Amino acid sequence: RERVNERVGAMFSQEPQDLVVVAGQPVTLPCSIPGYIGVVLWIKDGLALGVGRDLSGYPRYTVIGDHTSGEHHLRIQRVELMDDAVFECQAITAALRSRPAHLTVLVPPEDPVINGGPVVSLRAGDPLNLTCHADNAKPAATIIWIRNGEVLNGAMYSRTLLRDMRRENTVSTLYISPSNIESGQQITCRASNKAVPNGKETSVTIDIQHLPLVNLSVEPQPVLEGNLVKFHCSAKANPPVTQYRWAKGGSVIKEVSGDTYEVIVDHSFFTEPVSCEVTNPLGSTNISRNVDVYFGPRLAAEPLSLQVDLGSDAVFNCAWTGNPSLTIVWMKRGSGVVLSNENILTLKSVRQDDAGKYVCRAVVPRVGAGEKEVSLTVNGPPTISKTQTKQELHGEKGQIQCYITSTPPPDRIAWSWKETVLESGTSGRYTVETVSTEEGAISTLTMSNIVPADFQTIYNCTAWNSFGSDTEIIRLQEQGGSQGSTRSSSLTTLASLASVWRRLCPVWSPVWRPGDSSLAVLSLIGNYYSCSPRLLKMHIKTEASERERRLIRPAGLQMGFINSRATVSYSNRVIAVSLTICSVYACGGLYFTRGLK
Repeated sequence: RERVNERVGAMFSQEPQDLVVVAGQPVTLPCSIPGYIGVVLWIKDGLALGVGRDLSGYPRYTVIGDHTSGEHHLRIQRVELMDDAVFECQAITAALRSRPAHLTVLVPPEDPVINGGPVVSLRAGDPLNLTCHADNAKPAATIIWIRNGEVLNGAMYSRTLLRDMRRENTVSTLYISPSNIESGQQITCRASNKAVPNGKETSVTIDIQHLPLVNLSVEPQPVLEGNLVKFHCSAKANPPVTQYRWAKGGSVIKEVSGDTYEVIVDHSFFTEPVSCEVTNPLGSTNISRNVDVYFGPRLAAEPLSLQVDLGSDAVFNCAWTGNPSLTIVWMKRGSGVVLSNENILTLKSVRQDDAGKYVCRAVVPRVGAGEKEVSLTVNGPPTISKTQTKQELHGEKGQIQCYITSTPPPDRIAWSWKETVLESGTSGRYTVETVSTEEGAISTLTMSNIVPADFQTIYNCTAWNSFGSDTEIIRLQEQGGSQGSTRSSSLTTLASLASVWRRLCPVWSPVWRPGDSSLAVLSLIGNYYSCSPRLLKMHIKTEASERERRLIRPAGLQMGFINSRATVSYSNRVIAVSLTICSVYACGGLYFTRGLK
């Protein structure tokens, strides 16, 4: 249409129009104002490009035409995305503005790309997933898939707007099931938009391949240890084989790279298979074979000696290899009892008498035999296995010893007598020395310048570890002395009873010492009796050791308190001893008073 300025008579004979152009092409926006001689401006998105024909700030922009005839056309070379804008032509002096013209720039997508092309290798039996990208398009590209001239449906699409808020990337993913794929087929991805209506294409060729099919032969078999064996690895593969790798027992044999391996075999080839791994571009196939090698028993897993806690399980593992088949036997050293015929020997809830040597023996019929010995150590409370005292004379040096068996080793060993407790070192005439042994320890109490009272003193040796403790009562023996036999017997018996009762009734645990009054002895007996006969009876029947029962039995006989024909239980005997002592004291406490003093 024409626009007329009534004051000057100028008007537009040509105005810019809306245009659509493909990026990279030139474009001209017309502007003619016949008879107008004043300044003409081109405006882009509200900003002046320059004054008159001077557009030096925009090298691709030029004002063309015969300006004397009023022609002021805007020429744009190689249109770019940034030229997508609204343009106006203005006659400043005449106060004329052209209609706004929108220049739309189209950008074709870049050449589409199919991931993995141009040849897509596909494992037989696997589905096909193809992904095609068409990027940097305005407007966004449309993608179709074509096979044998037919469009494939079911593809999934996604679009991503770029930072310039104008161009977009398009991604299409096509899934084809294994049953609908043939090797050698071509599949095409075509991307198009308004800038390229016919689209751009790219294709891939489908190549269905398979892993190597491998066979491993071993000759000869069976074979004696020390003879030559040949392994041959034959394979069929598409695409062709690229590598052979040999291994034995999982360790790569680097010096062999072909399809054949020759070697002198030993016993290890029976338990460590030889494997051949064949590789092609799709992956690897591994096949392995053992060799039937004849050999005698050999340890595959050496058994280890164990140290376990009392009551826990002990598990030994002794693995042998041998060919032909071998027999395994577990026995405890010194016993003919077969404990197991398996590689693993399990001892449930071990006791201290389970400690010892165990033998794992393997036999290959008509070939050979072998055996291995292990030790079982049981952690438990210490045991004072024996005590030793030398017969000494007055005025000389005396010595008593305490032999302790303990696993783990004892944490503490103490001697006690009267009011004294000594673990190590010297106290007055007494010295304690402890020596560690393989079984535990030996603790020695040495006393200098023996006096008569030393032979009447009861010495207590006690050992502790983390599992418990053990106590033993020891007396110093007088050389050639028979004096005070009745008194000695009484002292020993009462000390023994006190030792037993301390274990059976821990609720009340006094320590009896020679030299105490007879009243203290009766108090000891009375208090222990009050512990409850039922508890005392239970302890003696269920927990008292044989050694303690032996102590109780002669105790009454030596003191003359129990009739030899009595058949009462141990608990009744103890009660009888207590009651008899009480009666004797009531009738004639002088015996005890003299005996104890």
